[in-house]
Amino acid sequence: MKKYKIKSHSGAKRRFKITAGGKVLRREIGISHNRSKKSAQFLNGVSEMVPVKGRIARKIKHLLPYGVR
Repeated sequence: MKKYKIKSHSGAKRRFKITAGGKVLRREIGISHNRSKKSAQFLNGVSEMVPVKGRIARKIKHLLPYGVR
């Protein structure tokens, strides 16, 4: 029997990243619009990727079966 490849969710591919250790990372919130009103200190603090926790991380891993990196 031929095994078929599972398609990755195209929206999840753009938004999340899976590390080599299996953690799911997402962008920090509050950075996408009205940047001129926000302080440089705030913007530097939210510029990193942060881990997704718990049950939501499991759901995202189902959307990304091959671990998009």
